[in-house]
Amino acid sequence: MHGTPPPDAAARPPVVAPLRGQGRATVAVAVGGALGALARWGVGLGLPTTPGAFPWGTFLINVVGCVAIGVLLVVVTELRTAHPLVRPFLATGVLGGFTTFSTFSVDAQHLLLGGHVGVGVAYLAGTLVAAVAATWLGAAAARRFAR
Repeated sequence: MHGTPPPDAAARPPVVAPLRGQGRATVAVAVGGALGALARWGVGLGLPTTPGAFPWGTFLINVVGCVAIGVLLVVVTELRTAHPLVRPFLATGVLGGFTTFSTFSVDAQHLLLGGHVGVGVAYLAGTLVAAVAATWLGAAAARRFAR
């Protein structure tokens, strides 16, 4: 009885089954993510934020990234038949690595906890509104340009 698997064990798929066949996509996301993160780092170096000030570098990175995601997703899902690795490489990898909503959260936390409540709230609300609007505008521009 010790070495006998439970009766339903044969019916369960192995834990790694969802990952099977995903090697190329995983590499595409990893390489794209590294490139996007390097681009974000470069922009961050060029637009540093002083404590208590509005984090313009992170704000611009996220807004530009959202415009690009809006354009890209329309192009690869509505206008063209793209290679299966284009979306994981560019959208999830490059643009996912470029945009930085984790830094956005940390920036907002530092502003709020540092007593810069007005700047923090403006940053939180401004980023969310601008990111959604940028994604919509990017998608709309891609559709309009395609006509």
